Amino acid sequence: MQHGCVVQGCPSGTSDFQALFRFPRDPNRSQKWVEQCQRTDLKDKPAQQLFRYYRLCGKHFEASAFNTDAPGSVLKPDAIPSVFDVPAQPQTGKAATNDDETERRGRKRFKKAPAEPVTETAPAVPEEDDEKTYLKTLFEVLVLLGEQSIPPSAPSNGNNDDSKMCNFQALLEYRLRWGDEVLKKKIDPAKQNSLLQKMDALFAVCEQYVRSKVIEEVKQNGFFSLITDEPLKISGEWCLPVFLRYVDQSKNRQERFVGFLPFEGNADDLPEKLLEEMTEQWGLDMSQCRAQAHSCSGTHSRKIKAFASKLVEKYPKAVLTFRSAHPLNLSLANSMSVSGVQLVLSTFKKIEAFFSQSPLLQVEFEHAISIFYPDREDKAEELKKICQTRWTQRNDGFEVALEVIEALLLCVDSVHDNEEMRWNDQVTHSALEISKAITDFEFIIALIVLKNIMALIQAFGKNLQGKAADIHAAAASLNAVLLSLKEVQDNIDVYCDFFYDDAVNLATAMEIPVKVPRSFLRKCREEAGTVQTDVYYKERLCVPAVHHVVGEMNDLFCQNHRRALGCLSLIPDIIEANKSGQPDEENLQLFNDDIPNAGSLSAELKCWWVKWGKKAKGETFPSSLHDTLQLADVKFFPNVFTALRLIGILPTLAMEDGADVAFKRFQMYTENMADSAASKSLALLNVNYNVGFDLDSLVEIYQKMYPERTEV
Repeated sequence: MQHGCVVQGCPSGTSDFQALFRFPRDPNRSQKWVEQCQRTDLKDKPAQQLFRYYRLCGKHFEASAFNTDAPGSVLKPDAIPSVFDVPAQPQTGKAATNDDETERRGRKRFKKAPAEPVTETAPAVPEEDDEKTYLKTLFEVLVLLGEQSIPPSAPSNGNNDDSKMCNFQALLEYRLRWGDEVLKKKIDPAKQNSLLQKMDALFAVCEQYVRSKVIEEVKQNGFFSLITDEPLKISGEWCLPVFLRYVDQSKNRQERFVGFLPFEGNADDLPEKLLEEMTEQWGLDMSQCRAQAHSCSGTHSRKIKAFASKLVEKYPKAVLTFRSAHPLNLSLANSMSVSGVQLVLSTFKKIEAFFSQSPLLQVEFEHAISIFYPDREDKAEELKKICQTRWTQRNDGFEVALEVIEALLLCVDSVHDNEEMRWNDQVTHSALEISKAITDFEFIIALIVLKNIMALIQAFGKNLQGKAADIHAAAASLNAVLLSLKEVQDNIDVYCDFFYDDAVNLATAMEIPVKVPRSFLRKCREEAGTVQTDVYYKERLCVPAVHHVVGEMNDLFCQNHRRALGCLSLIPDIIEANKSGQPDEENLQLFNDDIPNAGSLSAELKCWWVKWGKKAKGETFPSSLHDTLQLADVKFFPNVFTALRLIGILPTLAMEDGADVAFKRFQMYTENMADSAASKSLALLNVNYNVGFDLDSLVEIYQKMYPERTEV
């Protein structure tokens, strides 16, 4: 099934959306279309199959091929595609100054000669056997459901309540009612359970097909980075989502979802199993992996750390890095297995969910903020604007929380009291849960500890999510950040006293009792009677939190990672801005084993620096990694080009708009899909909706995997 134009290299259906037209039903005209498109792989396909599964976009037809009398875009019955685009030779020079002119020069438009009249009847293409046609129909239905994120096994919403059909069966039933003769012969109403069992096999085939397509694309483009997201529980089993980031043939950065790894087992044996699954089962060449990044909560951090260490041990070039999809402060906090920190994070999620229930709740919150800042209207307005965003996800989220915590308590208590009966039971219950959480002293002191520690890395973390120049500046400031953290670590006793005193003062103002957590009192009754509150929070919260942040910062921003970020100095705008006459060769030597000719690196860098060292009046230089990769003359600097590609796969650098579709679709799937209907195969199909499903290939894989399953 094609979601774009069949013409090779045509962007319609992906980045350039055009009207798509079916191939003609007439065999002769259908073959003419195939010849004009130069798709020799489609010559042997029947016209009916081309009509059903393949499309051609409107840009390949002359204006005269359209019926101007009909509304919308309608082709004339005898329309033949004759207009195609081909890339011209790339232009050289510095940076393009006129995008429209560059595009006009860079592409040539030509017409293909009309095909010779067909004087003989086209040879008849042999009809497919019923079994193959039947399997294609099943795959077509399953792929359609997967693309739309509709659970095939979930009950249908149709009116036929007695049959209790699932969505998969309902669509097949619809096709039966419209006269699908092959389905009528193949489907036995008495064997519906067998059909559902076949669906599992079909899913397995689709999953293998999609993964093989994605991994093959990654292989063709060389180096990649491995990225994992938070482990999920699907169908009662923990699994690890895996993404691959690479630079494609068009020099665009891409990130693709490749599936789930089984995440069951202990931290000692699991890493080896995960690596074996990726290399042996998936066919991923890990020797090409140059970076890795992981997102995990405290409960899974030990397993993830073991996996990351094993990966570095077996593939030393797979540098552990930070992942740009989340703010640095939240990533560091999420990976802590400290109960107070996890209490803060879980409460943040409840707060975000609470205010998403109704805009009126936000109005109530803003009113409470005004009450607590009566003499500081500017500050109140600033906080109101911040709280209209997803403030719990900000780099300064912990600081904002402390500034609005009293107003937040007033708001949720007012909602819970519900004196005017404005809120339903769900809203008032959520308000009560938040009120209980933020009036726990463990929450107060954990929030203060997080605020003070993360303040040291706040500017650094903000720059990491900025432009290339900001990230380059962040890399240069990292040593100072690490020294600040070390100073806190070396004087931990003094800082813990400061944190505790601030927490007690705030708790007193909010009338919150200062005590150790109730969970600790239940577990350690003997010790609970003698432990001092300040000592407890020092040993169980402050010290572990500081040590964790220091350790993670050193791990995530190791020497090789810092050198790789330093290579952003290759971007022309950064070269010109820094007015540096000397190339940054030391950092580039990190890639000596991967660049085409390390011996010529020094000379090549000098030429690159001379080229971009001075800017003419009114001239603009590429300021992003993407724009630098797209330079036409970057190919004349093979070492620089390879280094830019290697920088491009770093998970630390945020993806350009439109290049992070896979992660966004994955997030939408996990957030919107009910736990009972979630499926690893369905997620893979849904996220990779644009992989280009070929039904013939799917059937071929199925018949190889399940040669015995030929009848329902």
